[in-house]
Amino acid sequence: MLQAKFSVEETQVQFLNDFKRYGFKDKSAMLREAIERFKKEVELESLRKSAELYSEIYSEDDELKELTETALNGWPE
Repeated sequence: MLQAKFSVEETQVQFLNDFKRYGFKDKSAMLREAIERFKKEVELESLRKSAELYSEIYSEDDELKELTETALNGWPE
């Protein structure tokens, strides 16, 4: 596993020092989990924004709506 050096606030150090209280084997495991959760949150936010953009484009494009309806004709329900 790679190592990295970074700075944190005093309150963050205090929180990390409670790693056992939160069920982690060490501070690094706790930090890795936090980074993974944040990464997923950022990715989900990106997907949400993309979906909103597609929705906006679709709602403003009558030709696209017509094309979609044509494609759905005969589609099993």
